[in-house]
Amino acid sequence: MPGILLGDVFPNFEANTTLGKIKFHDYLEDSWGVLFSHPKDFTPVCTTELGRAARLAGEFQKRNVKMIALSIDSVEDHLGWSKDINFYNGEPASATLPFPIIADDKRELAIQLGMLDPDERDKDGIPLTARCVFVVGPDKRLKLSILYPATTGRNFDEILRVIDSLQLTAQKRVATPVDWKPGDRCMVLPNISEEEAKALFPDGP
Repeated sequence: MPGILLGDVFPNFEANTTLGKIKFHDYLEDSWGVLFSHPKDFTPVCTTELGRAARLAGEFQKRNVKMIALSIDSVEDHLGWSKDINFYNGEPASATLPFPIIADDKRELAIQLGMLDPDERDKDGIPLTARCVFVVGPDKRLKLSILYPATTGRNFDEILRVIDSLQLTAQKRVATPVDWKPGDRCMVLPNISEEEAKALFPDGP
């Protein structure tokens, strides 16, 4: 199945969304980006996920990360589903979600990006889209991917944590250890000599 690997330039696809037609690289501009896919509109797990993503929009914005979702239904369905998501969040049904939802009703992007879950199928026997997370850097290259089955909802706190790690390690020559959180100690990369490490981090990493 086609897909995309870490370090690859993310495809500059064009798509119809709830906020109009976009070209992905133009949408991101100079920001980081997170694209998260969903098996189908109006489904319970997906609704909880998009509701959580909407509530965390300010946290992503603080990190200069643009969010965008994808589901295998039409823009019209997405707009109707948005009302359910707002209701789940206790918001007015007419409120606009803080990110667009891509319409992929022909599954073209799902196939191109390797998103299909062969074990979960719709009523017609067609594979559903898995719950993918793609984090894209300002250089438009894939920095992280996480793939959940359609039956398991994501942990958006973990997505924010890994973005914090990615942004730190993009700026500093360090790695983050197990269960790292912002403010915790990190590690010097093993390919840095002891002399260089002392010059880079005189007070320790």
